[in-house]
Amino acid sequence: MKLKLAVLPGDGIGPEIMEQGVAVMEAVCEKFGHELTCKYAICGADAIDKVGDPFPEETFQACMEADAVLFASVGDPKFDNDPTAKVRPEQGLLAMRKKLGLFANIRPVETFDCLVHKSPLKTELVKGADFICIRELTGGMYFGEKYQDDEKAYDTNYYTRHEIERILRVAYDYARKRRRHLTVVDKANVLASSRLWRKVAQEIAPQYPDVATDYMYVDNAAMRMIQEPRFFDVIVTENTFGDILTDEGSCITGSMGLLPSASTGDHTPVFEPIHGSWPQAKGLNIANPLAQILSCAMLFEYFDLKEEGKLIREAVSASLDANVRTPEIQVEGGAKYGTKEVGAWIVDYIKKR
Repeated sequence: MKLKLAVLPGDGIGPEIMEQGVAVMEAVCEKFGHELTCKYAICGADAIDKVGDPFPEETFQACMEADAVLFASVGDPKFDNDPTAKVRPEQGLLAMRKKLGLFANIRPVETFDCLVHKSPLKTELVKGADFICIRELTGGMYFGEKYQDDEKAYDTNYYTRHEIERILRVAYDYARKRRRHLTVVDKANVLASSRLWRKVAQEIAPQYPDVATDYMYVDNAAMRMIQEPRFFDVIVTENTFGDILTDEGSCITGSMGLLPSASTGDHTPVFEPIHGSWPQAKGLNIANPLAQILSCAMLFEYFDLKEEGKLIREAVSASLDANVRTPEIQVEGGAKYGTKEVGAWIVDYIKKR
């Protein structure tokens, strides 16, 4: 297979973890006989510094011409600490989602047995937790009408039936491939937008009789995710709720550096780790590359290259079992491994299989 990637390293630790992700992609493609082409492009604070735009037209065109986008992170403290900044790195991420029509964000939450002790939850609660959060990504308050002055401000949580229906169908498709249980999360007791979500969901549910559908208010879902994470199989929700719940879910595993994600929709799919740019760690060789590497596994699986994805997951699990880990998840007294060393170990594992 010929695979053309747009590679967007972005800011902070992005270039470091991306280097390891691309190395893994290259090793897998070489092993399975695929032809890989990578075109690098700028985004985020890096792009603002260079061209004044966090998602320049050249980057957009590179994404549109690719089969998939491998993305790392955006964000920089010089923008975070300046409330008057008119252009911000995160605007590039939102622009990418909007221009590529990436309306479905898929975030798996899966625990590793050798790391459950790192979770803030008790082992008996978290062990075996395995669910997917599917977040609507291009609607809601993040993209609705906004206003702000010195006395008042508002963000409009705007949704259409079409937007809700298409993300629900994505969620049902995932549920059918898993344990056939879908939880629709909303706040229908308070919000009109949520009442439309629930109405549409209740109309669609009978079309999927093989999937058990339940409905949960977002506050209850947040509590249930902590009390009983194994209850969930597939969760679907709107943009703002999804942003919050997916970060909560990521903590269950014990490290945000372990979880990949995919964003799919109308055009080129994007694969990325869920963590941010962690600028404080830039250049220190301590960032965990596993989420970036597991995003590569999701990329292969998206194109139905299951054996390739399986090999990456096997290599990641083997590295954890061998205590080849970056500092935040290393066992006490374990050997010191940095971003580069973990990536190199995984590439070597792949090459030897």
